[in-house]
Amino acid sequence: MNKITLYGTKICPYCMFARRLLTKKGLKYDEIRVDLQPEKRAEMIKRSGRYTVPQIFIGETSIGGFDDMAALDRTGKLDALLVENKAS
Repeated sequence: MNKITLYGTKICPYCMFARRLLTKKGLKYDEIRVDLQPEKRAEMIKRSGRYTVPQIFIGETSIGGFDDMAALDRTGKLDALLVENKAS
């Protein structure tokens, strides 16, 4: 499976929701804390084209923030994306 990367901060509630959803699904992820590594925010913006946290990637595919990930999960598309990336 391609790795899951979450760019976030400690106190962002949507980052907390994203962590909780990934953990609930039993998924391992790498977290890049842009509050501790401010230089990583520029990397996040370049990769996603977005300025807000969280920004979540499966492999090199940006799936957006928590609301985007939650919507994908509700429709079953998140699991499909994980399987699709696993086969890649």
